[in-house]
Amino acid sequence: MVTTKTLGDDGEERALAHLLRAGLTLVQRNYRVAGGPGRPAGEVDLILRERDGTLVFVEVRQRRSAAHGGAAASITVTKQRRIVRAAQHFLMRAPTPPPCRFDVIAIDGSQLQWLKAAFTA
Repeated sequence: MVTTKTLGDDGEERALAHLLRAGLTLVQRNYRVAGGPGRPAGEVDLILRERDGTLVFVEVRQRRSAAHGGAAASITVTKQRRIVRAAQHFLMRAPTPPPCRFDVIAIDGSQLQWLKAAFTA
């Protein structure tokens, strides 16, 4: 049986393979930050590094089709805030934070689109 979780995992694998072929290196997968009172949890699907040292925080979204706006349109401002919060938490470990970027891999059906610098912190 194909579940939403299985589809999501498959999309994430496909996105990672695409980014690795493009020359990025994987730093971490599924980085999670716990929520607190009045603060929802945050997660970054993939954290990779570009050849120039830029740290890339990637949100992967998959939809069966582009109907209803598609995968990219499903990343709301609220979701962006949660990703940024998790990224900030991740960067607290770095003595000097590197340049960073927030990308989106949108998969609509069989179509994969890599949106570099899709949003800012």
